[in-house]
Amino acid sequence: MYSEETRGIEVVVEPTYLADQSAPSDDHYFWAYTVRIVNQSDDTVQLLSRHWKITDASGRVQEVRGAGVVGEQPVLKPGASYQYTSGCPLATASGIMVGSYEMQTEDGDVFAVAIPAFPLDIPNMPRVLN
Repeated sequence: MYSEETRGIEVVVEPTYLADQSAPSDDHYFWAYTVRIVNQSDDTVQLLSRHWKITDASGRVQEVRGAGVVGEQPVLKPGASYQYTSGCPLATASGIMVGSYEMQTEDGDVFAVAIPAFPLDIPNMPRVLN
């Protein structure tokens, strides 16, 4: 698992390679990732939007921006958490994702919360170091 905290908002990500939804012979690899957001601050916050930067092993970068996550803009009271699972296809057998969420407090303060960088790697795949 990979975690990062910004202003008392902890983001924990766990990626999983889905072999049954991948077709390596067609350069199609698929990962699920589960994100848990924990509000450890004293403020109630709402997740407004997301921004992902996805880089595959060939160096191709895809940026994804949008409102909320999985169709929701959850509100988290102090001590509350929210969890969701989404997916990411790649044309290479490995890559990396990193991003941020835009959050807003009840009094209108908007701020960015870092999503930790995490690898998209096939389990037990040999690594080549340059």
